[in-house]
Amino acid sequence: MKPKPNPEKADVENPAWTKATFARAKAADAVLPELFGHAAAAKMVKPRGRPKSGQARTSISLRLPQETLKRWKATGPGWQTRMAEALTKAV
Repeated sequence: MKPKPNPEKADVENPAWTKATFARAKAADAVLPELFGHAAAAKMVKPRGRPKSGQARTSISLRLPQETLKRWKATGPGWQTRMAEALTKAV
């Protein structure tokens, strides 16, 4: 059961969104250039996360002997990339 809103605790500066509010809403990339200019807006709406790679990789599960894994990890950061390169050369 949904609790009833308490008018004494209502946030008048941030009212709850209704279906009508959502219907009037516009996407950020449509509104921000008008408010901040195109350059600033482009920085605000840039995609998040890691950039897409032209060479997508597939995650797998692989069981290796402990000593083998230990030796690869001992080569330092980037050991997974080096292991992938070694496997690619071996094929």
